[in-house]
Amino acid sequence: MTECTAGSGINFIQAERIIDGTGNVIGKEAVLVTEYGRIKEVGLRKDISLPEGVVPMNLDGCTLIPGMFDCHLHLGAQNIHNFVNYRTATFEITPQLQQMYAYVQAQMCFEMGFTTLRDQSWITPWGLFTEEMVAVRDAINQGILPGPRILAGGWAVITNAHLELLLPQKAQRPPGVTADGPWELRKMVRTQLRAGVDHIKICASGGGGTDSQHAGGVINMSQEEIQAVIEEAHLMQTTCACHAWFPQSQISAMRAGVDTLEHIVQTNDEAIAMMVATETPLVPTLAVRTDHAMEIMKQAGASDFVLANYRRYQGYCFENFKKLHQAGVKIACGTDLNIWPEMGNNAIELEQYVELGMTPMEALQSATRNAAEALHMDADLGTLEKGKLADVVAVVGNPLDDIGILRRRENIRMVMKAGEVCVDKRSGRDERVIHRSGWDWPRLGESGAGGCCRA
Repeated sequence: MTECTAGSGINFIQAERIIDGTGNVIGKEAVLVTEYGRIKEVGLRKDISLPEGVVPMNLDGCTLIPGMFDCHLHLGAQNIHNFVNYRTATFEITPQLQQMYAYVQAQMCFEMGFTTLRDQSWITPWGLFTEEMVAVRDAINQGILPGPRILAGGWAVITNAHLELLLPQKAQRPPGVTADGPWELRKMVRTQLRAGVDHIKICASGGGGTDSQHAGGVINMSQEEIQAVIEEAHLMQTTCACHAWFPQSQISAMRAGVDTLEHIVQTNDEAIAMMVATETPLVPTLAVRTDHAMEIMKQAGASDFVLANYRRYQGYCFENFKKLHQAGVKIACGTDLNIWPEMGNNAIELEQYVELGMTPMEALQSATRNAAEALHMDADLGTLEKGKLADVVAVVGNPLDDIGILRRRENIRMVMKAGEVCVDKRSGRDERVIHRSGWDWPRLGESGAGGCCRA
């Protein structure tokens, strides 16, 4: 008798319990059966027959959950794992080398059970990071390299927008980084889509991570410009995400039919009511607002201005999250992991949600069902239901008792993507293996942090 494997087309997985993402918990002796990449059966062991000659994949003591989503991160950033001072690294590292780091950073998230990543692009002194990130996605999709499912984003932003000012104000800009006015922005959307992006990202307000006057409630785009970008994206049958720290930017984006709102540091009753009425999903990105993240920012070379700016808005961010959750705004998990904090630390976002009033079940659903719905991928992903793609994570313990177990690396025992076991840390397995590549980067503070090795 042999254990089921993806090679046989069938996986028969037995675990302590299954949290299926719909709100149901199945246990004890829960079973999930996959066949050729999709879920065939979910239920109790006593109700599901074992195929003849097959030994189940035994994950006793583990909970099976759907593969998680991070709806907002920047894999192309010069992360603290890579470079001690990101401000220097911006001008020292070529986009070609940073592309390699982007791939490894995607693997770090994948190892922790985040099987779908919506990358929100980046900027370099050589231009936008669009083509490099699209190539990482395509290399994974074509089976050249193993990795998570990546949705690559492209920017359509104006001159002097917050996102453009991730580069110093006095740095030279190559052509094509920004556009101004509705028709220039429409062309920028078309150019980004021609490059192969999955969605468009706009910036309607100032933000926190730049050394500029944009820390306050600055509006970055006119209503006409926002309308043009979102309309153009929808004409091309794709979606648009909007960086919107402040109420007026949120209202303007929703008036134009935006698909998701990102961040929301400050808001008001009018904007909240509009989010509920339009069912516009919110991607909160609290991970980068924590005290831990700010300590990492300091280590990575952030200026006093940036640190003070984040500190000033931290309280607003957390208090408004409580209001948004209580009002019934649809929330999808997104971290904004970029230069800080550590890649792979995505589940710290869920811990923040629980601290601020969500139940652990709600927090988990924000990274599974809600996220899949927000990205229009719920027909195939987000829950463990018959017929859906088999993105499955096995975690030691029960995240409904302690959501924090999802952030501890040793607890993630198995990660399956579309029926294929890509991370396998069961007893007797090589704990470093991520599918065929075997990347293993220590976390900050672990011995050897800052390097990588091959299994």
